Amino acid sequence: MSHHSNSPIQMVELENKGRALVSTKPLKAGEILLKDSPILLYSALPSSSAANYCSHCFRTISSQSTTTLSCPNCSAASQFCSPQCQSAALCTSHTPFVCSALRRLGAADSPLLLLHHHDGLIQARFLIAAYNLAIASPSKFQSLLSLQGDALSDDASVFLHSVVSTVCQLPNSGGLGFSADLTAALLAKDKLNAFGLMEPFDQGKQRSVRAYGLYPTASFFNHDCLPNACRFDYVDSSEFSNTDITIRVIHDLPAGREICLSYFPVNFKYLERQQRLKEDYDFVCDCDRCKVEANWSDDEEEGEGEMDHDDGDDGMDEDGDGDDDDEEGDLETTDCGMDREGEDDSFPHAYFFVRYMCSVDNCGGTLAPLPPVDARPSTVMECNVCGSFSKCED
Repeated sequence: MSHHSNSPIQMVELENKGRALVSTKPLKAGEILLKDSPILLYSALPSSSAANYCSHCFRTISSQSTTTLSCPNCSAASQFCSPQCQSAALCTSHTPFVCSALRRLGAADSPLLLLHHHDGLIQARFLIAAYNLAIASPSKFQSLLSLQGDALSDDASVFLHSVVSTVCQLPNSGGLGFSADLTAALLAKDKLNAFGLMEPFDQGKQRSVRAYGLYPTASFFNHDCLPNACRFDYVDSSEFSNTDITIRVIHDLPAGREICLSYFPVNFKYLERQQRLKEDYDFVCDCDRCKVEANWSDDEEEGEGEMDHDDGDDGMDEDGDGDDDDEEGDLETTDCGMDREGEDDSFPHAYFFVRYMCSVDNCGGTLAPLPPVDARPSTVMECNVCGSFSKCED
């Protein structure tokens, strides 16, 4: 990531963490740090025939839509919401290479279909998209390879390589250098860096992932269990790109502070957080909050739960660079001018849950102020999951 003088963040190397993003200047609550567009997108469904959204922009297609178009070159059931999306896809994300591969992947005798391998089918769709990116946009493919994640060749990646090599009809170590090692490397990039683009919040339903995206800059935000920034996406409600994401500061921050997101809802319990981070990102979190909660008894864990809301999903099914983070929660100055006076020393992060947790049932989202206007902080908080607004003094 190149650093421009007016950018609020820059990439640095931190000891024992690797690459991270830090603030270049004092930041005000609600300030927009980044708007990022994906390098690569792929469906979270194993088959495009089950999708009711555009195969290019991933916007929901209404059953009453009269502008829906299919791919003219394949029978992979891909559909597009407009002639513009169809035209763009045929040159980029849904080339003849992709058409052919998806058709073979969906054939009745496909090894993954025969094994009823749901996760494998989704990973295969990612690899098809990644191999296509190498052909359609070599520069973006190099950006993808520059993301964090070391290849770990195992039986699963070897099997996936054999399947995808077949459906893509790739020559072994051909002119583009496709190999089992490259497949393993790509799978590692996906595992550590993919953001889940979630279905819009519906209070009565569990949220599911519509698509996964890999983003060139946002992927380098490290994790903290008390984040100082959060991610907003506006799937189906964005006036512009449906798959762009926006990162906003939750509260005031000084210059030089590392910017961290939470890779999952902040109301997860200690053991649940540690298990997920170890399994998905292969590190043990030693952040300020975890240091406190590591010594809690089961009763204290339950006590924390009384402050929490029902588990939701903050829209980060996957993301990040997999590095461990020791970022301390910086709550000295907040968007509402409040400080930590009166905070219970035995629960130093209690203020976060009171101020920045959404109170909507079954949400579990994080609140951040709207962007400042004319350098004046906003008093309106927005939830990054359900999209509800509330006044700061509430």
